[in-house]
Amino acid sequence: MLKIVEQAAEKVGGLNKLAAELGIKHQAFYSWRQVPPARVLDLERITGISRHDIRPDIYGKPVNAGPAGRVPEAAE
Repeated sequence: MLKIVEQAAEKVGGLNKLAAELGIKHQAFYSWRQVPPARVLDLERITGISRHDIRPDIYGKPVNAGPAGRVPEAAE
């Protein structure tokens, strides 16, 4: 099973609960080689795990940005 699915299951209280939240049978997780693109945003919403961590091949690495609209001050 995918490590990210194991982490997601821990966050929501188990594999069966995660499957129920996604509207699938828990056995489906065992056939996943990657989280299907159609499931990424739901998995993010349900677990709080960033889409960037779930599928970095699609969403890229997370950007460490400050608050929106703020430009970091130059070092003095």
